[in-house]
Amino acid sequence: MNAKIEDLMVNSVITTVPHKSIGHVRKIMETNNIQSVPVVNPDDEVVGIVTSQDLIADHNEGTPIQKLMTKNVLTVPLYSDVHIAARVMRNHKIHHLVVTHEKKIVGILSSFDLLKLVEDKRFVMKNPPTPSKKKSKRG
Repeated sequence: MNAKIEDLMVNSVITTVPHKSIGHVRKIMETNNIQSVPVVNPDDEVVGIVTSQDLIADHNEGTPIQKLMTKNVLTVPLYSDVHIAARVMRNHKIHHLVVTHEKKIVGILSSFDLLKLVEDKRFVMKNPPTPSKKKSKRG
């Protein structure tokens, strides 16, 4: 059975709007212990995303988040297989993907959510191959 994104994603997504301040978004992240906040328009469509990485640099706390947010947000459809999300995240070197259904945000998937697959399968590394007992012929 292939795991679906909807099985792993967080569906109670905390979002913000473009005119809110950097300080407001920083407070949201600290209070909720989260690493990313999608930015949405009034129709709940994703127009940007802000991650903790974006907030590392010193920014004026009153600056609107729309000046800092990443505008080209990569999204993944709700009913996709998780291998698609994993490939997008790896290829684009990102740790959060917004999950959408009919252009509206319905969840968020992080690289930590993908690790649940490994954890749930009780992943155990295979033993290394046993060394050969044949003696090599040296000339």
